[in-house]
Amino acid sequence: MRSRMWGGTAAVVLGGLLVAGCGGGEDAAGARKAGVSVSGGYPVTVTDCMGAKTTFSAAPKKIVTSNASSLELLLRLGAGDKVLGTGFPPGKGTLPGALDTEAQKVEVLGRTVIPKEKLLGSGADLYIDTFASMGSMGGGGMGDAPTEEEFTAAGIKHTYLKSTACAAANKQPVTDLSAVEADITSLGAVTGTGAKAKELVAGMRAKVDAVQKAVGGTGESRRPTYFFFDYDAGTKQPTVVCNRQVAHAVITLAGARNAFADCDGDYRQVGWEDVIAKNPDWIQLGVRNRGSEAANEKAFDEAEKWLKSNSATKGLKAVKEGHFVRIGSEQTTIAGVENAGTVEKIAKALYPGKVG
Repeated sequence: MRSRMWGGTAAVVLGGLLVAGCGGGEDAAGARKAGVSVSGGYPVTVTDCMGAKTTFSAAPKKIVTSNASSLELLLRLGAGDKVLGTGFPPGKGTLPGALDTEAQKVEVLGRTVIPKEKLLGSGADLYIDTFASMGSMGGGGMGDAPTEEEFTAAGIKHTYLKSTACAAANKQPVTDLSAVEADITSLGAVTGTGAKAKELVAGMRAKVDAVQKAVGGTGESRRPTYFFFDYDAGTKQPTVVCNRQVAHAVITLAGARNAFADCDGDYRQVGWEDVIAKNPDWIQLGVRNRGSEAANEKAFDEAEKWLKSNSATKGLKAVKEGHFVRIGSEQTTIAGVENAGTVEKIAKALYPGKVG
């Protein structure tokens, strides 16, 4: 699906860990949810969306990432020096600060999907795959993927980040960021950066907890309805985020009601008549990072102008009242550290004065 790729960034997720020996307390409870031993160490075993296990006896030394999202997580964890190449590289300026400088040094093995032969011959000992949820990278136009047997023959362990890749298979709506936190914890355990993973997760929780303290008690009927407008996925037929997608959790935690919360799955194409029927109170202008603040603002302007000038949308309540939220697509719909920051930004827009 087109909406899985975000201008060089794709949805990411890594398997939960199955290591025994957790202690007590809140951190241990979170570790058990991720399947991680709080004491750290190896072996570490991760699972994919179907429960298949991959075990690490030591930290990987040569990692290839399928896209910018998994690369960003490794950089944030301090494991960037282990990355030898990536597909779907981040455009210059799309990652914040020093992360961008580091990311631009990583060899590009593919501007889009890494060619099969190049991936198998890369010399990697780990490939973090973000394109597939059920062990098939070839679906949805993602190219000719190596089989698990070919990965094994090449000496490459093949893992997934699960909170987004497995979203469509979730049996219940996603209403919190625990799966994202579990992914970060898992990736930290695999790469030997567990302490940094714990720090990143704690930072996310602090932001979300502050928002929940301020607006979490708002009754359901008093919460504004919210439509994520995926401008870059195309305007002829809108693509909406459903209740299994991480964006649904972000919207919910921010004190809003996803206009398409009744849609089971991760994404779905609907008609503009469906959006009109929902008549949302707020609309997020979901555009993908263009590489600079000026370019991003131009894209936001274009998305807003389209809504205001299109006959099908100009009469929407949010459009007439100018209730637009300008936050990029990646940090909303792709699992990662920035999800918590997006919760905070949405809450500040919807509840001015309540969220610091």
